[in-house]
Amino acid sequence: MPTSETQQPQSDSLDQSFLSRVLRIVEDQNLIAGEFPTNEKVVEFRHPRELEQEFDLQISKKPTSSDELEKICIKAAKYSVKTCTPKFYNQLYHGVDEFGLAGSWLSDALNTNNYTFEVAPVFILAERAILEYIRRKFGWTQGDGIFCPGGSISNMYGMILARHKAFPEIKTKGLIRGGQSLVIFTSDESHYSISKGANWLGIGTENVIKIKTDEAGKMIPELLEQAIEHAQAEGNVPFFVNATAGSTVMGAFDDLTRISQICKRHGLWMHVDACWGGAVVLSSIHKRLIEGCQFADSIAWNPHKMIGAPLQCSAFIVRHPGLLHQANSASATYLFQQDKFYDVNYDTGDKSVQCGRKVDGFKLWLMMKARGEAYFEGLVDNAFAQAKYFMTLVEKTPGFRPVFDFGYSCTNVCFEYIPERLRGCPETSEWKEEVAQIPPKLKEALIKKGSMMIGYQPLKHKNKSNFFRMVVHCVPPPTPQDMEYAIKELDMCGRLL
Repeated sequence: MPTSETQQPQSDSLDQSFLSRVLRIVEDQNLIAGEFPTNEKVVEFRHPRELEQEFDLQISKKPTSSDELEKICIKAAKYSVKTCTPKFYNQLYHGVDEFGLAGSWLSDALNTNNYTFEVAPVFILAERAILEYIRRKFGWTQGDGIFCPGGSISNMYGMILARHKAFPEIKTKGLIRGGQSLVIFTSDESHYSISKGANWLGIGTENVIKIKTDEAGKMIPELLEQAIEHAQAEGNVPFFVNATAGSTVMGAFDDLTRISQICKRHGLWMHVDACWGGAVVLSSIHKRLIEGCQFADSIAWNPHKMIGAPLQCSAFIVRHPGLLHQANSASATYLFQQDKFYDVNYDTGDKSVQCGRKVDGFKLWLMMKARGEAYFEGLVDNAFAQAKYFMTLVEKTPGFRPVFDFGYSCTNVCFEYIPERLRGCPETSEWKEEVAQIPPKLKEALIKKGSMMIGYQPLKHKNKSNFFRMVVHCVPPPTPQDMEYAIKELDMCGRLL
């Protein structure tokens, strides 16, 4: 029994009342994709030190009242980036699907771990169903899979399974190979998570061989095969090839069929990083871009990117049944008892490198169950159509021009903006240096105005200085007017730079 001096916790009714207040904030501020007012700012920017002054971030012994907490949440929404607006093109994610958000809220409220059927019966079934669906869409009739905390981890799963399939003894004996190095191959346009994975897995970043890409950012298959043969001649052990389906900057799709043939000849694992471009499997028109994925050993896809599943939602699938469990199992007896009263094949946790695992598959399953395939096919096709339209605007609008001669790939449109004072001038090295300084300055102007967020970057392996990257997403569905607004706003804020 508590003593008279024991402080009683706040009542459940007060907590539930506060949840209702937060829901009203979401509704009142129109934080759902498709409902956000187009005249509102994408961000109310404050520098870190300025923003710190807006909040009391200290944790005290006494509780904070619900009224004060509500003010904090309103202010948090005010100063947060509104990814749900069609003015947000900063990253490879955008707004959130309403049904996916509902699935996220429900699974968070139930607050369970997605590692055994015992504690997550419905969510385990939903994850199995949506992973089977994803495997079919990528052209497989068998396999396994798991949802991961991000695409970088999904890519690492591909590496660990490839290594285990080739050298299962490493799981118990470690990385002792008599002076031989395991070697990974990936394109110079691929995601940096491949190098990070090599670091974490003890393979070493120097054993990640970057293969040159063509003008469109696609890995050159002939150079891949030469690099494999060179590594073998040096006495090292190639074991893993990462192909990219929708690269982060250029949106490039590697030739998966040719790469798969090379992998088959040399007995290497082929992984496809389709975290960005994988959504094309939902489109009858654009799925040709990922032709050859059916030959892959493993694939990573992030539905939280193009199609608007709530962050995070990252699927990893593997064509070899049982391999996930073989590579990762630790057989914790307090979780994965084999004498349970139900079918323990439905316990998924021992396939994972994690113990606790968030419910991510359910929100994707719920939004696809609610919407149906035709809806998502329409979303993907529309995103590609708007990217094409944006490219035409870049080509015909004074001050804008494409970065690459080939045009664009996926829904990534890379372009330069040239202010009026620099137009028509000789393109000397000094001129190029000035143009390279425009993207960070123009982005600063856009963010401080709150009118748009768009990414920029250099691309050293293509000898490109700073340029803008427009990425067109599915949620909220972009319109031609959105594309025109982006061009006009860039020109309005950049004209006098």
